[in-house]
Amino acid sequence: MAGHGSKTVILAALGGNALIAGTKFVAAAFTGSAAMMSEGIHSLVDTGNQILLLYGMRQAARPATAEHPFGYGLRLYFWAFVVAILIFGLGAGLSILHGIEKIRDPHPIQDAWVNYIVLALGIVFEGAVWMVAFKAFRAEKGDGGWIAAIRASKDPTIFTVLFEDSAALLGLVTALIGIALAQTLEMPILDGVASVIIGIILALTAAFLAYECQSLLTGEGVSAPVRASIRSIAAAGNGVERINESLTMHFGPNDVLVALSLDFSNTLPAAGVEDTVSAIERAIKAAHPDVTRVFVEAQSFEAHRRSLVEAAQG
Repeated sequence: MAGHGSKTVILAALGGNALIAGTKFVAAAFTGSAAMMSEGIHSLVDTGNQILLLYGMRQAARPATAEHPFGYGLRLYFWAFVVAILIFGLGAGLSILHGIEKIRDPHPIQDAWVNYIVLALGIVFEGAVWMVAFKAFRAEKGDGGWIAAIRASKDPTIFTVLFEDSAALLGLVTALIGIALAQTLEMPILDGVASVIIGIILALTAAFLAYECQSLLTGEGVSAPVRASIRSIAAAGNGVERINESLTMHFGPNDVLVALSLDFSNTLPAAGVEDTVSAIERAIKAAHPDVTRVFVEAQSFEAHRRSLVEAAQG
């Protein structure tokens, strides 16, 4: 499941979004700003999303049962995917619809200074939450590039919050510019345009998050360096002549299944095979603490090849 750092990031985001969501709605009702209403919707959706992520983490922590022998870790990925759908359906959809309504029926913003105060506070709060998520993700990513780290990350909670808050900051700046232009140029239609742009930002964010989460949900393996390390450890086992197959799958950010098909020397006794299998399992888990299960199949290369051919034909 996700670690303590992930929970801290989510709680920080939950507190920040809950704090500002109500303020945005009050400001929107007071001033009649479509962009501010979109921002209120955005913060409300984000607050709900953090609750769902916390629920997903709790579900993922449940112990394995006979019905779910590999545990419930994949539920975290499911709820992260639901979060992406909610950002798209509620956040982006309602923001765009509200903006179109304002474009069709533009009306001046009343007491715009209220919006400026709320947006400034929003930038402060969202910025603080963004820094928490940014620091957590930077610690996780190591020395790799940002995009590569996001693609390689198996913990959707951190990068989901990071992208949510990035979208929130962009939305706040967009709302600020839209309201300022609408007031300065006396073109209230620009307030509606800002709302539509906020919706588009949310839609793009949701699309990226959905793509990453569905990949995790449908079964991602470990990174190439970890795969190479596992194969190297297996190949070094006493009596191992060939690695027929090496499969891995993440059942959670820190829950990896490894399945190996190994061709052992015909001269190695059964007890020797058992000792080698135990040694390989210990070595893999010691080198990679996220590996929680290692299954080793002893099979000749020819038998393994025949099984693959039969599986492809049948």
